[in-house]
Amino acid sequence: AILAILPTFVIFGWVRMFPIAETLRLSLFEWNLLSKKKPFVGLENFQELIGDDQFLDALINTSAIAFGAMAVTIPASMVLAAVIYHRTKSRFSGFYETAVFIPHVVSLVPAAMAWKWVFDAKLGPLNLIIMNFGGEALPWLFDPVLSIIVIILLVSWQTLGYGVLIYLVGFRNLPKSVYEAAKLDGASGIQSFFFMSIPLLKPITLYVSVVTLISGFNVYAQAFILASDTQGSPGRLVRVLVLDMLENSFQNFRVGYAAAEAVILLIIVLVLTGIQFGLLRNKRKT
Repeated sequence: AILAILPTFVIFGWVRMFPIAETLRLSLFEWNLLSKKKPFVGLENFQELIGDDQFLDALINTSAIAFGAMAVTIPASMVLAAVIYHRTKSRFSGFYETAVFIPHVVSLVPAAMAWKWVFDAKLGPLNLIIMNFGGEALPWLFDPVLSIIVIILLVSWQTLGYGVLIYLVGFRNLPKSVYEAAKLDGASGIQSFFFMSIPLLKPITLYVSVVTLISGFNVYAQAFILASDTQGSPGRLVRVLVLDMLENSFQNFRVGYAAAEAVILLIIVLVLTGIQFGLLRNKRKT
């Protein structure tokens, strides 16, 4: 058995674990990507990050996008999965599942370009609809707050289908006898959903929240394509961590500094994931 799974572990270690270890090592050095010399600087890169306003701005924006996407995706995917599971006939359920999942597999760049057209300040359909009802056109992609909202909606739209399918698996494996007993006691469908389905689906919720949070913290193309400054430069209005890392690596040639940013991102994701697992464990004990 060990020999059978050994190739998988070797490939996983080379593709996943080795880059992480190399990033941790590079964060302690100063390297311009072109020179063979890599002076050891210790924790200087991390100390500099603390006072870097551009990094802090990227961290705040990324955190807002990640938590915002999670706040939208989890309840929306759970409710939509419940509707598909309880209200649709079996012969149509496959069609609805496919339709919901399509945004998850659509290529990111064309999807972001389509959203950019929808939210265009002058020719976008959304602003045209708003103006037809007497409202004023909004600068969706030229305002920092509105741009973050649009990015959150795009990330949620892309991850919603995956969350729905995972929740559908959970709904289909819930014990039907419990719902039948609740129905005999006079519980309505809404009461069963809030007081039975949600507690029983906590492990599914944990998984979906972790996946959504990680996707949110790794957002890049959405912000780069959608968020433009007043001169139209992509990705300048809403800075995110991955964009900041790429610029520091390949434009400023500060690979060690960018590696330190990646380490901070890794620590944040690990800590938040640990907190989520801890909350689930404590709820199970209570």
